[in-house]
Amino acid sequence: MFKKFASEALGLSDIGKIIPPKDYDKVESDDYILHEDNEKIFFLIKSKQDEYCFTNRALIHVDGTSAISKKRTLKRYEYYKYPISSVLLETAGTIDLDVEIKFKLGEKASSSSISKSGSSNGGAAFSIDVDKNQLEQLKDLYKALYAMSLIESSNYSSYSGAYDTINKAIQVVSSNRSNESNQAEELEKVTNYIGKFLDDAKEKYVKKDYSDVFLKYINN
Repeated sequence: MFKKFASEALGLSDIGKIIPPKDYDKVESDDYILHEDNEKIFFLIKSKQDEYCFTNRALIHVDGTSAISKKRTLKRYEYYKYPISSVLLETAGTIDLDVEIKFKLGEKASSSSISKSGSSNGGAAFSIDVDKNQLEQLKDLYKALYAMSLIESSNYSSYSGAYDTINKAIQVVSSNRSNESNQAEELEKVTNYIGKFLDDAKEKYVKKDYSDVFLKYINN
């Protein structure tokens, strides 16, 4: 018990270890994976307090209050709902025992007061400490998250552009309406077109599965 309290006081309990794929079924996160929907773990960091489970669809954070408490809170962040940004990797100094990977999930995540994970307006900011001897593996995660942030940024711009396009089209149609006798018919055509246009844009620009990115950068 004394060792647990000492580890908590020195902050050593927060240093995570990267878990190999052969042990994924032994961690708590695995119980919450949507295996039935082909969700798969691609990277997992576990400390005495927390688990950070990166799947092809979401980050699953098993959030512990402390190293000496068994209380846990499950938080799930779907990538398409919480875009990744501000991905940073901090290497270790001479006396450091850990390296850090930092990132935000959600556009409104706060950059202040980042200790373990801080939520703000629906977003979250993470700073995860990892054993410095596992830096090479952590670099793979950094590359994957950074690549995802670029994809999400590009898709967001394209999706916003699609909305601008359809809004301009609506304005043109509205200004060129013919006689009232066929307004209902025109409205139905426009409504159907808008629905299909937005469905197509969503299918093209809202990416929910990042298996391809993880397979490209994660060397398990």
